[in-house]
Amino acid sequence: MNQSVESPLKNPTYRKLFSAQITSLVGTGLTTVALALLAFDLAGESAGQVLGTALAIKMIAYVCVAPIAGGFAHLLPRKETLIILDVVRAGFILTLPFLSEPWHLYLVIFGVNVCSACFTPLFQSTIPDILPNEERYTKALSYSRLAYDLENMLSPTLAALLLTLWSFDLLFMLNGVTFLVSALLVLSASLPASALTQRDGSILGNITFGLKAYLKTPRLRGLLALHGAVAAGGAMVIVNSVVYVRSYLGLGEAETATVMMASGAGSMVVALYLPRLLKTVPDRPVMIAGGSLIASALLWGMIMPGLVGLLCIWFLLGVGWSLIQTPAARVVTRSTTDGDRTAYFSANFALSHGAWFLGYGLAGWLGAALGMAQTFGILASIAFLATLWALKLWPTNDPVVREHVHKAHNHQHPHTHEDDHHDHTHEGWEGPEPHMHEHRHKEVRHAHAFAIDAHHIHWPGPER
Repeated sequence: MNQSVESPLKNPTYRKLFSAQITSLVGTGLTTVALALLAFDLAGESAGQVLGTALAIKMIAYVCVAPIAGGFAHLLPRKETLIILDVVRAGFILTLPFLSEPWHLYLVIFGVNVCSACFTPLFQSTIPDILPNEERYTKALSYSRLAYDLENMLSPTLAALLLTLWSFDLLFMLNGVTFLVSALLVLSASLPASALTQRDGSILGNITFGLKAYLKTPRLRGLLALHGAVAAGGAMVIVNSVVYVRSYLGLGEAETATVMMASGAGSMVVALYLPRLLKTVPDRPVMIAGGSLIASALLWGMIMPGLVGLLCIWFLLGVGWSLIQTPAARVVTRSTTDGDRTAYFSANFALSHGAWFLGYGLAGWLGAALGMAQTFGILASIAFLATLWALKLWPTNDPVVREHVHKAHNHQHPHTHEDDHHDHTHEGWEGPEPHMHEHRHKEVRHAHAFAIDAHHIHWPGPER
């Protein structure tokens, strides 16, 4: 990595939050292994059905709850909310060794992932406030990508070692402890206060704001299309690796693990070198290249190669999705104001996991119904179309600062009087700033970093 910019790990607040992230990731990885064993204990030969239902419930919680949480996150204290969510997640996880029926498992999985749907976007939206320098922030994103990939590669190995000494119930207990350690690390960090959000207090308006604003932003619509390409490639790896290696190649568990590690290795290589690349190349061409690579690798899979060929395909899929996922948070951050950032990250979280939900279903059902070669071809087509869609939705000329006109209008929202928009007289009853009362905005033309918010409800220019 380029060392010209100081490492984000030298920032004590980020260092504590990154440690909290790694700690909780390790615990979650252990629980992923233990859940499969618990499902077999609860349902025997129907364990696959139970586990599949649990994973579907996880995605439903992510898609449905994240926008609601993002809509109201600005009303809650950031640090205290993160701590409470970690503690509640620990409480849910610690009940898993005592469950006796599959529906108990479904309830706990839903509860844990409701908390995660609230926690993760709030956590992600906090990092840009801690690291306002974009190069340091980009390095932090690459560290986060490395942490996810290392967890995916090492957690099964760690779980296997622990299971030689103790039962799988211990893995749940360890995950509960990791969430509590994460809460303590957040408690010890000095988080900046949330920025003022200039939205009205209506319930429906807050719930829908993030999704509406996200989908009104051309570059974010392009990002959503690229999430579809990532889901097509990632679902093929996660759902069909074991089927391809065991059933088609006739190989064993060790080869299955090696194949899945290849995608993680590809992702890690990109995460290591991407910050240097993004200093000179914009996000859009890098991410479009990632989508094209995913589609091309899936297309290669149609020839049904042997083990070496499959390792290369999975490696390229990891490279492709890391080219998209690593800078994705930069694109979201660039598209929002400070006060609305959590709502945007929550929308991104929900929509991207919606794409993964569809990807899992397609990879599993198509593989079973049509066979591997046809599934590779269909998912490659989806990835190609998603990438072409991103090219159309995300304009090549995409400046952050845009000149635009505000028509004169009346409305109300929390505000201060630090800018020309809110330079108005008072009658004495409005109370201390920030306060909310109906006021008039005069017509004005100006230029600034543009984002959809309470004052900018349409994208300017031809994209409107």
